[in-house]
Amino acid sequence: MSRADIQAGLDTSVVLRLLVGQPEDQYVAAIAFMAGIEDAGARVMVSNLVVAEACFACQHHYGLPEQEVIGGLRALLPAPTFLVHPDALALLAQEGIASAMPGFLDRLIHAALDSTSWLCLFRG
Repeated sequence: MSRADIQAGLDTSVVLRLLVGQPEDQYVAAIAFMAGIEDAGARVMVSNLVVAEACFACQHHYGLPEQEVIGGLRALLPAPTFLVHPDALALLAQEGIASAMPGFLDRLIHAALDSTSWLCLFRG
């Protein structure tokens, strides 16, 4: 995949609209944006931070149970249009992740800290 195949990076508000469908006008705009991305054969990046923020916002601002939020992320993010870190997808695929201790968000943070990409910061 080349950088030209990546059309955009989604922010939390777009992912949130795709998950909760509210407010309706912004949901419609998010759906239209994603349809354009798909029609172009491109992909959008969704960072772990955006996944975490969307998960938190769904629970704390929309009152959705974690299990429902995880289900929504499971349905949305594996689609070929989304480019998501493999650690996030692996965590979402785990059975019982919504009730696990530590929870999904903590495990997402731990996965990022364990990532070899951090090693480049400390090599001189």
